[in-house]
Amino acid sequence: MSQSKPRDPDAVHRHLRDVQRLLSRQRLVEDLVHRQTMPRHDLVESIVHRQHIARLRRKLDRLHPADIAWILEALPLEDRLFVWDLVKAEKDGDILLEVSDAVRETLIDNMDPAELQAAAETLDADELADLAPDLPPEVMEVVLESLDTEEQQQVRAAMSYPEGTVGSLMDFDMVTVREDVTLEVVLRYLRRFDALPDHTDKIFVIDREDRLRGILTLESLLISDPETEVAQVMQSKSLISFAPEDDAGGAANAFERYDLVSVPVIDAERRVIGRLTVADMVDYIREESEAEILSQAGLRKEEDIFAPVMRSVKNRWAWLAINLVTAFIASRVIGLFEDSIEKLVALATLMPIIAGIGGNAGNQTITMIVRAIAMGQVQPSALRRLLKKELGVATINGLFWGGLVGLMAWWLYQNPALGVVMTAAMTLTLLVAATAGVLIPLIRQRLGRDPALGSSVMITAITDSGGFFIFLGLATLFLI
Repeated sequence: MSQSKPRDPDAVHRHLRDVQRLLSRQRLVEDLVHRQTMPRHDLVESIVHRQHIARLRRKLDRLHPADIAWILEALPLEDRLFVWDLVKAEKDGDILLEVSDAVRETLIDNMDPAELQAAAETLDADELADLAPDLPPEVMEVVLESLDTEEQQQVRAAMSYPEGTVGSLMDFDMVTVREDVTLEVVLRYLRRFDALPDHTDKIFVIDREDRLRGILTLESLLISDPETEVAQVMQSKSLISFAPEDDAGGAANAFERYDLVSVPVIDAERRVIGRLTVADMVDYIREESEAEILSQAGLRKEEDIFAPVMRSVKNRWAWLAINLVTAFIASRVIGLFEDSIEKLVALATLMPIIAGIGGNAGNQTITMIVRAIAMGQVQPSALRRLLKKELGVATINGLFWGGLVGLMAWWLYQNPALGVVMTAAMTLTLLVAATAGVLIPLIRQRLGRDPALGSSVMITAITDSGGFFIFLGLATLFLI
């Protein structure tokens, strides 16, 4: 898992502009040199090229891997690969972890097996497990063979847990001590480390079988008498820990609720097998948020903004096809009432209001439900209670805003009956939108599907077709 360093947005944008400027200047100068006729032309061109390469390399050497990853994602494919070739090899592994899945694919495709192996060998076991699905099997096999037995077991353990579980996110770099030693012994032990693992705010206290006995905070370690035994100052009650099979979303909620920095991960026999850190949770929450946004738009996976045309087409076509079908259905609904629209042209000008308000209300409802599901606050069993609440909200909004629009329609077209139809149609459309907004994500959750996937497409289709049918149907019954 990536260990992203917090970065200043202004600074990283400035770094991107610097890299883009150096790339642009290189192309410009080399183009000018290439056009000129001069003695030793090839030598001059080679010197100019090396000068710009050196400047770019010096710039990249000073940047954190997370910043380089962000810059690579913001560059067109040709420039991205050019810059990627200039990055120091020891940073390759960290950068591959930081970039999005889509961009990682383009970088790996342009690396030979030896480069991939070298990059993978710089990573810890948990990081290697994250990168493993994207590496060629033959490279992964060679990398595993280069690890010692313990590291191999850790990598295979991390890879064995399903995505979205605590086990798939945990890392193995942690500090443990026994409860029967003094704090002075612990301090001497810590001084043997070159550096403590990132986000170490506590030390896990274990027995001889590696079972969790408690936690020793760094604060307690520093302010207590060095001659005191660990057992006397450790916390052993109400310990927060996770099992590797636990849902990562629930763990993320616990980190936020209790302001956690690190938490032990224990197996069924309470043996400490790893830990979760706040950095792991931040990465998970960011990835889940991005995936939810893409799912609501009907995108199957994260997309490289500079991806080849056909790759982007494949990622987008499925829900566009569904949207086309639903749009055709909506058009046929309107076609059923062509005679009514011809007799009362005002209907054509008012239809977009009904569809727009219905779609907006439906998206509000579905966003609230999907968010609640993601946070573990809603289960399918809550359907009736949520439906009752959202229908109440829709009724009040429909009567208020529908009444307001109805008065405007009455005033514009001097037709009080049209105003009543507008009020009724908007109220009924909002009720349909609220019902769909609750049912779509909860039914998808019950079926084991992603509640957010294509939700905005489906709700728009329902509110458009339903809104047109309700409005034009009522108008045909009472106005024509």
